[in-house]
Amino acid sequence: MSATFNAPLARRRRRAALWFLLPACTMFAVYVIYPILSSIVLSFYDWDGVGARTFVGLANYRELAASETFYTALKNNVLWLVLFLLAPPVGLLFALYLNQAVRGIRLVKSLFFAPFVVSGVVIGLVFSWFYDPAFGLLKVIIGHGIPVLGEESMATFGIIAAALWPQVPFCMILFLTGLTSLNPEIIEAGRLEGAKGWQLLRHVVLPQLHSVSFMAVTLTVVGALRSFDLIAVMTGGGPYDSSTVLAYFMYDQAIKYFRFGYSAAIAVVLFLCMLVFIVYQLRRLLRSEH
Repeated sequence: MSATFNAPLARRRRRAALWFLLPACTMFAVYVIYPILSSIVLSFYDWDGVGARTFVGLANYRELAASETFYTALKNNVLWLVLFLLAPPVGLLFALYLNQAVRGIRLVKSLFFAPFVVSGVVIGLVFSWFYDPAFGLLKVIIGHGIPVLGEESMATFGIIAAALWPQVPFCMILFLTGLTSLNPEIIEAGRLEGAKGWQLLRHVVLPQLHSVSFMAVTLTVVGALRSFDLIAVMTGGGPYDSSTVLAYFMYDQAIKYFRFGYSAAIAVVLFLCMLVFIVYQLRRLLRSEH
């Protein structure tokens, strides 16, 4: 009788759960799934944003594969990805340093976190002034001016350095949040077993920060692949497209040249790059939990 009595209740609960999920699923479908599918469809067309679309099949992708700027942007995205992955370990080091109960530590935390709340446009302007070879602070520090943003071999590194300035505090906050939720009994058990320093961090602390580390790395990679604002402010993709990335290349083709189909093809490639990495990270996370 109890099973028969509970069956309608279980159905009502499932129905209620579906009703609660419906608004979020609808918004996700409208604002995420539909734009992705629309971009994929648009990538097979030639369209200037005004007139009728012309179906061109894989022509946009073939042109993309023959574009030198595309490979420069792809190379720069890989460079962004590699150097941006310095942010999680550096953020962890800062978090370990700031996770102390000493006088004035809240003020220090606020100073460390301050760069993250600054607008990307403001950061771009500040670092553009910092790198300025005529009157920038970098010239004052080293004694002579260096055209960081004017050299093809240095521009991308200069922008990445500016982007790391707010990204490190972001990772630091994630790890600080994780450190506050550590199980003290496990840490104490590790100390009783003789673990200390690096051993305690590696075998006791880091395993408990696994989900936080996954979040920090994933968001850092997504941030590296969709980098745009600093490039737009600091170099505009120059000099000679040397600092452009896929996101800025996509914007350039759509807004400046009204090639929305070609721009959509770039967006699809960028989306696939993100998708491959995120699926890989999710599989690793799920495998480690089992």
